[in-house]
Amino acid sequence: MSSSSSSAVRKPQPKLPLKQIPGDYGVPFFGAIKDRYDFFYNQGRDEFFKARIQKYNSTVFRTNMPPGPFIASNPKVVTVLDAISFPILFDNSKIEKRDIFDGTYMPSTDFTGGYRICSFLDPTEAKHTSLKNFFLSLLSANHKNVIPLFHTHFTDLFAKAEAQLLKDGKSDFNTLNDQTSFDFIFELFFEQNPSNTSLGSKSSTLVTLWLLPQLSPQITLGLPKVFSVFEDFLLHTFPFPALFVKPLITRFTRPFTSRQLRPWTRLRGEELHRKLRDEIRAVVKEAGGNITLAALDKMTLTKSVVYEALRIDPSVPFQYGKAKEDLIIESHDAAFEIKKGEILFGYQTIATRDGKIFENPEEFVGDRFVGEGEKLLKYVWWSNGPETVNPAAANKQCAGKDLVVLMNRVMLVEFFLRYDTFTLDVGTFLLGPKVTFKTLTPASS
Repeated sequence: MSSSSSSAVRKPQPKLPLKQIPGDYGVPFFGAIKDRYDFFYNQGRDEFFKARIQKYNSTVFRTNMPPGPFIASNPKVVTVLDAISFPILFDNSKIEKRDIFDGTYMPSTDFTGGYRICSFLDPTEAKHTSLKNFFLSLLSANHKNVIPLFHTHFTDLFAKAEAQLLKDGKSDFNTLNDQTSFDFIFELFFEQNPSNTSLGSKSSTLVTLWLLPQLSPQITLGLPKVFSVFEDFLLHTFPFPALFVKPLITRFTRPFTSRQLRPWTRLRGEELHRKLRDEIRAVVKEAGGNITLAALDKMTLTKSVVYEALRIDPSVPFQYGKAKEDLIIESHDAAFEIKKGEILFGYQTIATRDGKIFENPEEFVGDRFVGEGEKLLKYVWWSNGPETVNPAAANKQCAGKDLVVLMNRVMLVEFFLRYDTFTLDVGTFLLGPKVTFKTLTPASS
């Protein structure tokens, strides 16, 4: 009896050799600050991880993650940076997601009216189930309005972009896209334009100002290195009080009861543009000139381009979770023991470029997910879960997963119905890309 009882709780033996997790956290307090400076200033985000992968010859290792002192009391994490170890972050039976959405720190709930919003709730919490089901039902109830409403808002965006190009010789797509996307989402769910509410006509700017102090521990302003110490002290040492944005919070709570860009950064080359416009125009013509869900499903290259953009530049690259129990994780070539309470961290931008899964992983391959390539969609995790899994109350996958993919596909369709090709500049702004259109060539047919 005791033998069977003992075997029932015995941990499964790993198939790969069990190794000690390499890396360390350095001298208390100072080690975290050193890693923070490496992350933001000495190496930069990608090189910070690549250098350690090379140093330890392992995609699983120990390090500190920003912000560290004095914002985060415990910056220690175990990284999982390959396609085999990364998915442990989606296993809610083993990983806790409570108050860990932003990582080793959590912004004050004063920014959200005193509430812990859905992102910070663990699926085991009753409020998570209620909120997630509400979001999913809201999306389901409004799905028929997505395409016609998107057409209305983004027709206006393209008209403004053309006007900017005529006037200034360039068009700031970030500003136009942020405002148009916000207006579209708001009207989709609340049946009115935000300009008719207390948010006014600059609603997307207000959202940015509200988010900035919450996300400041994760960003750098890109200032010259001589200002690194000043910037680090300002952004990464002490949390910003919500008092600075309290007027904005008040404006948000009046119209709300609760609460994309990526393809353009990689979509270069006239050959790819030609293939996209040929596919899009042929399918839309066959559908009688209408953009429908059935027509979109026939656009296999367009669909693949969106997935590839989300693979190579995921919109939320960091994922965190806390081990609920002692467990064993595996990478491609080793197994590692994780202790209960340890924080696991995944940097998706590296994990979804795993060369043992994807051929030419650093390259943007537009047709990567066409045909047999669809089998690789289980390694596309931008939505905090595999693309092959649907959002549910029991998981932490983004409730708007399908809506985001649909919006990106419709944007490409709307674009290539109007234009043959384009040129642009891509830079970096805070946590994401900055896109500036230089030319837009009107459709020749």
